[in-house]
Amino acid sequence: MARTHSKFKAARQLGLALLLGGAGVWSLPGMAQEAAEITKSMKSGQFEDAMKKADACLAAKPRDAQCRFLKGIVFTEQNKADDAIVIFDRLTQDYPELPEPYNNLAVLYAGKGNYEKARQSLEMAIRTHPSYATAHENLGDVYAKLASQAYDKALSLDAANSTAQTKLSLIRQMIGSGPGTRPAPVAATPVAAAPTPVTAAPAPVPTPAAPAKAAEAPKAAEAPKVAPTPAPVAVPAAVGNDAEVVAALNAWAQAWSAQDVKGYLGAYAAGFKPPKGEARKSWEAQRADRISAPKSIEVKVEGAKVTMGADGTATVTFRQNYKSNITTSSSSKTLLMSKAGGRWQILEERSGS
Repeated sequence: MARTHSKFKAARQLGLALLLGGAGVWSLPGMAQEAAEITKSMKSGQFEDAMKKADACLAAKPRDAQCRFLKGIVFTEQNKADDAIVIFDRLTQDYPELPEPYNNLAVLYAGKGNYEKARQSLEMAIRTHPSYATAHENLGDVYAKLASQAYDKALSLDAANSTAQTKLSLIRQMIGSGPGTRPAPVAATPVAAAPTPVTAAPAPVPTPAAPAKAAEAPKAAEAPKVAPTPAPVAVPAAVGNDAEVVAALNAWAQAWSAQDVKGYLGAYAAGFKPPKGEARKSWEAQRADRISAPKSIEVKVEGAKVTMGADGTATVTFRQNYKSNITTSSSSKTLLMSKAGGRWQILEERSGS
């Protein structure tokens, strides 16, 4: 990040490379021509032209994730943080399995000094993709800023607290002079503008002392060796309601994979609550559009664990592995299910829990 005054990294560096099919956790090999043209304009610093192309792309394909993501980047380059926040926040709602929008939201929140919101966004990015290194680094920087604020508060309440003063001095040495607000020059890959770097050195890992060698007892006094009892092996539930819940879960994933919109939506109960209070009709329209858009989809569930509730509901947690011609992802998921008319259906759905 040599071209920026901050070490907070937006997905403009990582995300764009991935959107262009670069190496990394995410892979989007079938990038649309429109997105490629937007990227080309941004790389040459023609942000007005990039915005026109993004708007044209979205006029034809309003839910295109790549064009929406790139429009958010253009807003960021134009110092229109509030507009960019709206774009990335909506992407996290429509595509909760993508970590880059969460990361970029965090960078923008940090730029406004809202480190608590930045922390929440980065933790969501990491829940979605635990191996997202940029989000981990940014989260460390955010924690350092939060620590600085906490030590400041401690000293305002107790100015004689020398321990807090020492800790604050160390944090300030790492943070630097203050948050930067202007975007860095655009190179071959755009780089994000964000707060001043907060690069905390990792704490040294203590080397455990070698255990003292116990004196050997006389052989005659040695206790007979007993073979350790093997740990119990977890066996997936396969009987009764548990088996029915897992079967319903697999049917839901199969309908999604087959891009069977009717079958997919039929897996949700009449009382299903869409996330963030969204209207059911609007949510169904968005899901139908997203399921139909890719040329191919493959959804697999792993490690399903069912917990039956006293009220007759079932909570099932699992790993969801999603793959399409547009993107791939792997995230944890939790479904609350209920049985009606002999069928288990979804009442609530949470990602990254």
